[in-house]
Amino acid sequence: MCLKKSCVFTLLSLISLSSIAQKNTVQSEKDYYSLKTIAIPEEVRLEVGGLAVMPDGRIAASTRRGEIWIIQNAYGSGQPHFSKFASGLHEVLGLAYRDGAFYCTQRGELTKIEDRDGDGKADSYTPLSIFQLSGNYHEYAYGPIFDKNGDMLVTLNVAWVGYGDGLGKWHGWLLKIKPDGTQEPFATGLRSPAGFNINSKGDIFYAENQGDWVGSGRVTHLEKGDFAGNAGGLNWTKEPESPLKLTKDDLKVVDNGQPMHEAAKIIKELKLPAVWFPHTLMGISTSDILEDNTNGTFGPFAGQYFVADQGHSKIMRMSLEKVNGKYQGACYPFYEGFASGLLRLRWGLDGSMFAGMTSRGWASTGKENYALQRLAWNGETPFEMKDIHALPDGLEIEFTLPVDAKVLRNPMNYNINSFTYKYHHQYGSPIINNKIRKIKGIVPSVDGKKVKIVLDSLIAGYIHEIKLNGMTSTEGKTLLHDFAYYTMNNIPDGPATELKPADLTKSGHATMSHDMHMNTPVKSVNSPITAKRKLSMPGDWGQPDVTIKLGTKPGLKFDNTRFEIKAGSKVRLIFANNDDMTHNVVVVAPGAADEVGNLALKLGLKGAEMNYVPNSAKVLFHTKLLQPDEIESIYFNAPATPGEYPFICSFPGHASVMKGIIKVVR
Repeated sequence: MCLKKSCVFTLLSLISLSSIAQKNTVQSEKDYYSLKTIAIPEEVRLEVGGLAVMPDGRIAASTRRGEIWIIQNAYGSGQPHFSKFASGLHEVLGLAYRDGAFYCTQRGELTKIEDRDGDGKADSYTPLSIFQLSGNYHEYAYGPIFDKNGDMLVTLNVAWVGYGDGLGKWHGWLLKIKPDGTQEPFATGLRSPAGFNINSKGDIFYAENQGDWVGSGRVTHLEKGDFAGNAGGLNWTKEPESPLKLTKDDLKVVDNGQPMHEAAKIIKELKLPAVWFPHTLMGISTSDILEDNTNGTFGPFAGQYFVADQGHSKIMRMSLEKVNGKYQGACYPFYEGFASGLLRLRWGLDGSMFAGMTSRGWASTGKENYALQRLAWNGETPFEMKDIHALPDGLEIEFTLPVDAKVLRNPMNYNINSFTYKYHHQYGSPIINNKIRKIKGIVPSVDGKKVKIVLDSLIAGYIHEIKLNGMTSTEGKTLLHDFAYYTMNNIPDGPATELKPADLTKSGHATMSHDMHMNTPVKSVNSPITAKRKLSMPGDWGQPDVTIKLGTKPGLKFDNTRFEIKAGSKVRLIFANNDDMTHNVVVVAPGAADEVGNLALKLGLKGAEMNYVPNSAKVLFHTKLLQPDEIESIYFNAPATPGEYPFICSFPGHASVMKGIIKVVR
């Protein structure tokens, strides 16, 4: 130990330099949350469809293979132990535990499962309620979740027949099922309601996936008699038990691509989403919803919600507020990099989060076929946008940590856009009506943890993208995530924000989205015919030397993944998208598949308008983004240099798994 002044000075200098370096270091999600993987025995195929935490802390997991497993020591206090509790079930996509019994949704029924002789294995299977099936593969069933009265909530997918349709009775509905098995249809308009939740106030929310009538992923508050937007469930509104009488014919007047907010002015039963999760910008397949009721054990977001995404293998965060009596709010990134496709989230007894995953047939960025992982907070507060609130003339952003007033007042630190989606029977929607917002004034709070952004105007029914540039906290932390999306269904009543001279920006600062640059031309959805996308055969060809026919298979796959052609040959590529999702075909330079896929992911708001084909020299040939059942042919000369040329679907989230090779030979 050295006690000389020079040593002390050196030690203090090192501490100071270390502190500065720490402040200037860009933080990551792993600096605040630790992700642990529960080891699964090789003989266990844990394709998680449901999770339940038992009173003694054991974790029960139901699987798509029709089994229920009970896991001991899942918290890391020893080697986990798996025991099979039940088997022989049909794709169990939901699980609950109550009063010593398990309750699960199989494909065709809600079942109560018990261990009456106490040997640790199920010996009693009681069907409580039967669901009608047509045999269509897309008729998934989820739940149950118990409400405060002991009734059970279940959601049923619509079938897929080139579009969503309720072929089996009550498919496309949320059902309330009494303990005696009586079914009470509650709300419809659901397409693929894989995740739903009853919050601490007794309100029901469900997460939806992009599809027909659904422009993007979203979370909707459901009340009895609501219509959430998808037409398939309206097949059953003529039944005497139906709480609404809306029909498919009633939707014809609004099936024109207008924004959903405008359609809701005509169709009074149409319930607007509380929060949109912009497609590919946040995720591609929303699944479970989990309210943070851990009282701060999981971080600084108590009372908010975590929303899983199956395709992007990540968790997003959601905050809600009521404006004019209706829910609306914002979504934010939270934690990505899970091992497989997230389907179920549940709180452990210690306030950590268990995440159950599966990807078979539902491809995900996580490469594993299935996994069970546990996420825990380390106690340090990240610098984040904690919450966003609507104002009569703008938005108020709340931070987890204070920010210097000078930083908050700088208008160059803010980019704000508004946009929306089409409401129509077609699959998904491009972003429409994108508009760069102008900032009139900026008002920081005294404590530096809030800032009011006064805009030139607000548009009801639109999504507002908030992008913060170079924002740091007073202690030097950079924002862990610098963007969010607020859904402005209603504009609050009240007086305008009082602006002092110091609050005003010069002539209304025009914000610039990180994804939409005013000086950058944007391609339309029907991108022009170019050397990379020729839609007609060149006149001097006579005929192609080779025709490549390409289709799709379930699970984000092309139906053929390897072709061989001669260098310089005349090629016609016919792509038939026979899937229920949008896809394209992009042929790239050797070794460039991941690079081009990542560039497509970063296109952001302009991605759909560019068919998710980035402007890169490594993109050689491509189709446009095709809707389900659409076909396109392109013509090109094969590269002169032999080699393996990858082809991918560059739609975000697809490129990592939806790929193949064109081998060029002499």
